Amino acid sequence: MVFSDVVKKFDTGTVALDGIDLNVERGDFVAVVGPSGCGKSTLLRMAAGLERPTSGAVALDTESVGFIFQEPTLLPWRTVQANVELSAELGGGDKAARKLRADEAIRAVGLADFAKQLPNALSGGMKMRVSLARALTLAPAVMLLDEPFGALDEMTRLEMQVELQRLYTDKGFTSMFITHSVSEAVYLANKVVVMTARPGRIHSVVDIDFPYPRSPELRYDARYTEHVAEISASLHGGSR
Repeated sequence: MVFSDVVKKFDTGTVALDGIDLNVERGDFVAVVGPSGCGKSTLLRMAAGLERPTSGAVALDTESVGFIFQEPTLLPWRTVQANVELSAELGGGDKAARKLRADEAIRAVGLADFAKQLPNALSGGMKMRVSLARALTLAPAVMLLDEPFGALDEMTRLEMQVELQRLYTDKGFTSMFITHSVSEAVYLANKVVVMTARPGRIHSVVDIDFPYPRSPELRYDARYTEHVAEISASLHGGSR
């Protein structure tokens, strides 16, 4: 995934992104942090092909892309099983094969016992697991996530971070993850992209060298705390 001198200017005249150069290698987990309104989600939408740059170019070497939105976006009248099958269903193909892929994805996110439940019977974290499972049915080479855990309570959010990095190590997809949480970015990513206030530019890219899979206890490691402090200082205009 390559962003080459990307500029995004909206019809209102607002410049959201200016001169973005970023290379996401295959197998990377890249987290993007920055102030509200700096163009993080716009960057992700361009990677997904949902937005076009005003100038510059965005290139992906695959069409196999999963997108996880800020909200789970589940259909309330469909069961967990039916919601997970939806992406593959829209793509056509054999019904039995769709069910097998959905069954595997539901097991992968730990919801096998809830496959027949409707969304209103699920917690916030479980709904987000359904959203992840739905994307996994497409066996994506690239997973794009737009602040998927932002609306969850703290404990559920930490649990979902562990779950996501487990899926990342198991499935081997390349990931680009938008978040406002520096701690979350450091826990999940092998590279953290720090953006400036609008117009969004890349301030720095911080390598996070902790091996996967990562234990929840990593959050108490001194090096983890140092990374969080370094990135937080960059966001607030300081340096270390």
